Amino acid sequence: MSTKPTRTTQELPGLAQLLAPTAEFYLDLHRHPELSGAEARTAARFAQRLDADGFRVLRGIGGHGIVAELRNGEGPAVLLRAELDALPVAEATGAPYASTATATGPDGRPVPVMHACGHDAHLACVAAAGRWLAARRDRWRGTLLLLGQPAEETLGGARAMLEDGLYDRVTPPDEVLAQHTAPFPAGMVAHAEGQVLAGSRTLAVAFEGDGGHAATAHLAADPLRAAAGLVTRLPEVAAGESGRPTVTATALRSGDAGHPGNVVPDRADLLVSLRGFAEPALDRAAADVSRLAHAEAATAALPPRVTVTTVSRSGVTVTDPEVTDGVRTAHRTAFGAARVTAWPPALATEDFPLLTGAGADLHGHGGIRGCYWMLGATGPAQWAAAPGPDAAAKLRALPANHSPRYLPSVRLTLQTGITAMVTGALARLGAGER
Repeated sequence: MSTKPTRTTQELPGLAQLLAPTAEFYLDLHRHPELSGAEARTAARFAQRLDADGFRVLRGIGGHGIVAELRNGEGPAVLLRAELDALPVAEATGAPYASTATATGPDGRPVPVMHACGHDAHLACVAAAGRWLAARRDRWRGTLLLLGQPAEETLGGARAMLEDGLYDRVTPPDEVLAQHTAPFPAGMVAHAEGQVLAGSRTLAVAFEGDGGHAATAHLAADPLRAAAGLVTRLPEVAAGESGRPTVTATALRSGDAGHPGNVVPDRADLLVSLRGFAEPALDRAAADVSRLAHAEAATAALPPRVTVTTVSRSGVTVTDPEVTDGVRTAHRTAFGAARVTAWPPALATEDFPLLTGAGADLHGHGGIRGCYWMLGATGPAQWAAAPGPDAAAKLRALPANHSPRYLPSVRLTLQTGITAMVTGALARLGAGER
């Protein structure tokens, strides 16, 4: 796997002039990240750029969502999607443009904020692609849509925008294109055959009792003991089932700060993440978690009360074969075959499917097809420094998305991401004077 930066096989005219302002936009976004649902500044900056480029821009959809439309004659409608939000992560990259931002978290406490998943790069690439296409309307025909989606990390933003009438306010797209940074060599893109990302369920399991004294814990309904018991039993979920989902306890909270060691708490809250590639299996796994939670509570002399809530859910991200073939062919022409690789299905998850035909129950457009590819973000120096004797070992060692050390190569990631978006869009829009 080569990591040497190379010129694109088919260089986009005007790309060099786009890179400097796009990098400036990206660095500004990276320095000023905002949490899911609080993306006011990010949305405003994105909208300002699209206004300047001649798009009809709609703001405040489903929260801070932005959609922009540019009609250019008869032809298909193609939507380029990016995300606005960042994560409650303390950046540890050491970059001169590293985020030092903090914000108020869901529990009212201050948290650090970082673009640890590349959404700043996605947004900068979509904005730049929109600028390139708006300036060259002779190259395509149809309707170009650009989307800045809020709250992807909490898996609520796409649904919120659709429930707020997204596809009633603009021309509904025929196809939706999106890309996502990942820790493999910058300058490359990767396409999947069919399944790209897993579906998910996030469950909040609450155990509530009356609390008590540690000396007489056997006389108290002990929520913490029940929660801990459930954690140890989670491997039983869907055990033996082919293609069973992964089941992970991601948070356990009980007692307050400064909690003394002689008090049995009156509540324990557990978060459980389910990931898999079959919706029925995910539903069965969620039911199994609920069953085990009630069973674990029932073993206590004084059973705590149990509440299981689905906090979020997402469908399997599946890329349309015909659309993907067209986009991948365009990418091979732009980059050369050596820089376009394969992508195996990954257990990361997205709410992207709702924007396609998979979300027809929300927006009423069952024929929308999607193409979703991965964008390499690891620069040559970071790749060379990663430990390991071969590419597979280096890939395992690199800081992954959501890591406080996740840091895309600015120039290579943006250059490749802009080109990938523009050439992908041109492959799907109506032909102009090419």
